[in-house]
Amino acid sequence: MTPIPPEQSSLNPRRRAAVVVAHPDDETLWCGGYILAHPEFLWRIVTLCRAGDADRAPKFRQVLQRFGAEGEMAGLDDGPDQAPLPVELLEETVARLMAGHSYDLILTHGPLGEYTQHRRHAECCRAVVELWRSGCMFTDRLWMFAYQDGGRQYLPRVRSDADRRDVLPDDIWAEKRRLIMELYGFRPDSWEAQTTPREEGFWSFDSPQAAVKRLAPFEQQL
Repeated sequence: MTPIPPEQSSLNPRRRAAVVVAHPDDETLWCGGYILAHPEFLWRIVTLCRAGDADRAPKFRQVLQRFGAEGEMAGLDDGPDQAPLPVELLEETVARLMAGHSYDLILTHGPLGEYTQHRRHAECCRAVVELWRSGCMFTDRLWMFAYQDGGRQYLPRVRSDADRRDVLPDDIWAEKRRLIMELYGFRPDSWEAQTTPREEGFWSFDSPQAAVKRLAPFEQQL
């Protein structure tokens, strides 16, 4: 893939931030509080899957409106067998969704995702890191979601080794839950509603080399 040079100038003085996730609702579950708390960014939120989902796609568009964000969905396979997707397809899809912009901050999944276990989350993470490393995507900082569920022993929660931990204030926490239950339509007793974390956690990287190093211990676990 040919590296894309960063933008030399912008007519919009707001800093750019992006969220790259596998599915609509991942952006709200894992970093919705941060998005709500930081309207100073010009947000772009993209998903690798579910563009053709007649239920989830319109709900995602409503959530984008609430976040004041632009966004786009792709339609990569998300079948129950979770067959691995070609690396080239994943990287080309992410690069297209990022629309050629350079960013101040990008947030994406952790190396193994946030719970046991969804292949698309891990593939998304690896594609984002490789695009950054190869110079095909530009960002000053990359944050990975830092959650775990102890091998399904408990609902996902922030990892003890997270670089950043944010406990959401009451109003942000309430709005995040509203997005999950009212806009996405998950019942209060659903896994999604029960999971929606009040504390959000991230691994933070200032260089692609640091992000690659973080991935290394997890390479054989997917």
